[in-house]
Amino acid sequence: MRRALKTGEVYVGSKRTLKAVKDGKAKMVIVARNCPEEVLEGLKGHDVKILTYDGTNMELGAICGKPFSVAALAIVDEGESEILSAE
Repeated sequence: MRRALKTGEVYVGSKRTLKAVKDGKAKMVIVARNCPEEVLEGLKGHDVKILTYDGTNMELGAICGKPFSVAALAIVDEGESEILSAE
């Protein structure tokens, strides 16, 4: 995930993630295990792969290098990573 964050295009945050999904830009979405239900509901019905990160939104934020919680992020371009082939 860090390589995608460095070399690709990743939208961080629930609002940006939902917009990317609705606009058809997101190739994959990663959500924290405690992602709010309204965000998960907003992701339903779209043709995008959703992975659940086995950590909290605070932990996901830390991995993203952010000083705040991140409930969801959208991979728009994987860059030099191979994250889109992750299970």
